[in-house]
Amino acid sequence: MALTLYVDTDRWRAHQLSVIRQYPGIVPVCKGNGYGFGHERLADEATRFGSDILAVGTTYEAARMKDFFGGDLLVLTPFRKDEEPVPLPDRAIRSVSSVEGVGLMRGARVVIEVMSSMKRHGVTEADLPKLHAAIDEVRLEGFAIHLPLDRTDGSDAVDEVINWMDRLRAARLPLDTMFVSHLGPDEFTRLQQQFPRTNFRARIGTRLWLGDPTATEYRGSILDVTRVTKTDRFGYRQQRAPGDGWLVVVAGGTSHGVGLESPKAMAGMTSRAKGVARAGLATVNRNLSPYLWGGKQRWFAEPPHMQVSILFVPADAPEPKVGEELTAQLRHTTTMVDRTVDR
Repeated sequence: MALTLYVDTDRWRAHQLSVIRQYPGIVPVCKGNGYGFGHERLADEATRFGSDILAVGTTYEAARMKDFFGGDLLVLTPFRKDEEPVPLPDRAIRSVSSVEGVGLMRGARVVIEVMSSMKRHGVTEADLPKLHAAIDEVRLEGFAIHLPLDRTDGSDAVDEVINWMDRLRAARLPLDTMFVSHLGPDEFTRLQQQFPRTNFRARIGTRLWLGDPTATEYRGSILDVTRVTKTDRFGYRQQRAPGDGWLVVVAGGTSHGVGLESPKAMAGMTSRAKGVARAGLATVNRNLSPYLWGGKQRWFAEPPHMQVSILFVPADAPEPKVGEELTAQLRHTTTMVDRTVDR
């Protein structure tokens, strides 16, 4: 009995192929929990479709992935001089976001990140004249720009990249390769056409692995079912049942990521009103679970346990049976499953 990720492998791979065709020279990203599939699985997929490079989040991930993937490993987290040293093979490429960092990476393969409108990290325009001497001491693999997902000011992502290309060219820095993130296919094509001598490489994770939501489905097995009547006490805190129905013990708890949710950026009155409503219900111990039964999302009977969750299913719903599975709407990047099944 398990929390299972079911993968329609043919559909999943067909989507991968469609993205690869839109972004020639794609750099697949495998970081965190491997987008719900795991690092080894995504390394196998990248090898299968012939990628020469795989982007990972940290040096620790690169140290693990070197045994799963035989090509270059691009570490996305920028180098810091006080970081813990992690032994990596020569095929590892480090991102660097400062002139000082470039100077400390003598002899290493590096990608220099420029400061985008994300304002997260990167060299600035004022830093460019100082890079000439620094890059002579490293093996420069290219520059990179990490763009925001949304552009609420109406600005154009391509224009932002072009502005940086112009700055780099004016500073007489090499423009052989530019790594980009969060560009649409048409935007990527526009850049290729405008700068035919530059090799643009799109770093893509979510769009590549999770772009077709119909290709994957989470399901949790029902482990136990107990009939209850209104006001029966149950659980760790001995709360009362809200009505007649069943307590359903289903595979998937906090160790799987069930019940975990990242903060949401809310825009508009509707989303804010829904957020207020959810918060209000939570104060009276009413929290929707990610599990569906009988076509409806069901309530947690109490907060999820480490490896299971207990749901309340009312008497007017179909009776749950041990061994059946409930579909679960889970966030791929925070979920760890017991098993993955290809079909």
